[in-house]
Amino acid sequence: MSEDSGGVSTDRFADYGRPRKVDGGLRARSARGAIGRSWWSRRFLEVLESFALGTRLTRGRSYARAGQVLSLDVTPGLVSAVVQGSRPQPYQVSIALRPFPAALWSRIEEELAGQAFFSARLLAGDLPDELEELFVAAGAPLFPAAVDELTQRCNCPDFAVPCKHLAATFYLLAEAFDADPFELLHWRGRSRAELLAELRARRVQATGAAPPPQPVLAASAPDTGQSTVDVAAPVGAARALAGLSATPLPEAADRFWLPPVPLPDRPPRLATGPDLLLRQLGAPAPTIGGPGLLERLRRAYRAFGPAER
Repeated sequence: MSEDSGGVSTDRFADYGRPRKVDGGLRARSARGAIGRSWWSRRFLEVLESFALGTRLTRGRSYARAGQVLSLDVTPGLVSAVVQGSRPQPYQVSIALRPFPAALWSRIEEELAGQAFFSARLLAGDLPDELEELFVAAGAPLFPAAVDELTQRCNCPDFAVPCKHLAATFYLLAEAFDADPFELLHWRGRSRAELLAELRARRVQATGAAPPPQPVLAASAPDTGQSTVDVAAPVGAARALAGLSATPLPEAADRFWLPPVPLPDRPPRLATGPDLLLRQLGAPAPTIGGPGLLERLRRAYRAFGPAER
């Protein structure tokens, strides 16, 4: 093993030692056991383990829990991270996944806005389990179907893919999905703000109700010690929620008991895929295959399930 003039090892295997301790790193919230609480983070890790990455992923779990990941950034199509190893200079990590094109996102948003169940849950900040099936039916699976859909890069000397720095990034990414499920959709090309704004616009267009008015800020005036409240704004917002804004009062009274959204001829039916039972039961014990077996069974159920008519 060689060293440079500053006493720092230059051997390419030098990073296989203990990592340097860092302060202020991103530490996994899970101190022991499995990482991932929500269905989307667990599904993400199950998919990775189904690619035979399970044993390689565990190499980065201690890194994730020790706070070795200094930063994590999710952008459309790319996750970037900085991970501290045993060398002085942290490593640059990236995980690329092709984002959905704009035309495909437009079709998905139309599907989401057309079903009140999805619109209400998304606008409330939640991703329901059934969302995965909707994306699959639209030809846009949320999760990669094969490992080669992920482009994994790290400038460390380890030839294994994923290395422990990439593995730590995967774990912290799963926990980022726990904290904000919209990060998964952001990785696929739509930020939370963009998606929700589009859903609201499409719902307004479908219902014919005007959006709530923006609050009116009073012009600057001498401070009299009394707060100024725009009483028209709450009234306007309430009327907008009832679908009555910009409607004369006599007509509004006649429409008061009418539904703001046209009711369907029959109650909506939420189509579920053949793997519904698997999602309800959860992953089997590690002794009989664990999450990897669950993912393989899920693909088999979908492959041999009844074809859509």
